[in-house]
Amino acid sequence: MTRYAAGVEYVGTGFSGWQALPGLNTVQQTLEDALSSIADHPISVVGSGRTDAGVHALQQVIHFDSGADRSVYAWQMGANSRLPPQIKLRWLQPVADHFHARYAALRRHYRYLIYNSRARSALLAQRCCWFFHLLDALAMHQAAQALIGEHDFSAFRDSQCQSRTPMRNIEAISVQRHGDWLAVDVIGNAFLHHMVRNIVGTLLLVGQGKQPQAWVAEVLAGRDRTRAGMTAPADGLYLLGAQYAPEFGLPPVPSLIFPPI
Repeated sequence: MTRYAAGVEYVGTGFSGWQALPGLNTVQQTLEDALSSIADHPISVVGSGRTDAGVHALQQVIHFDSGADRSVYAWQMGANSRLPPQIKLRWLQPVADHFHARYAALRRHYRYLIYNSRARSALLAQRCCWFFHLLDALAMHQAAQALIGEHDFSAFRDSQCQSRTPMRNIEAISVQRHGDWLAVDVIGNAFLHHMVRNIVGTLLLVGQGKQPQAWVAEVLAGRDRTRAGMTAPADGLYLLGAQYAPEFGLPPVPSLIFPPI
């Protein structure tokens, strides 16, 4: 058996999230079906993390095992020919047997895109969050710094979250404006269900001037989800990728091709 790793790019619109669930159209199940067809035996795929329905990924890292005699080219091109246009393998390579897409990940990088314009974009529909009120990106950035470090993120945790602990470590978070675009970048060891989207929804209240910057720290300390902002729409969230130790030789976390950041 050989273990393979691959980077998967997908548009989450139309899928019921990453995790395979009976009777639902999911990214994981679609990948497993395509790879199983190439291998001529059932393939189980493990991802670096779960994404919700409607959330996109630039490089979801996966691993799978197979004893089938296939070249890297045959795996990648064959799978891509069987996958829908919304899902493609960016790269694929053999890796050490002890590599694990989820447990070997050192950190994960998410980006939330906000199109801050009075007019909604037709071309960008379901690829970003449209917000027509002018947002103060600097205030949002400064408020977000209170979230850096290891904390109890219960205030930003969905009620259906199945994690055993609300403790997570955010290594970096930033809010940058580029013309009509705001990019919220969050890097951490792992994330709770809806955590990034709940953080963004909270920061939006600061960006509108409805809450002071210090309020975000108060929400975090209060550990009460009802005190935080709304859950921001899934359309704007992208899993850019996960980072691994250099020993595995995987490609770096990529950047989105838009906006030009």
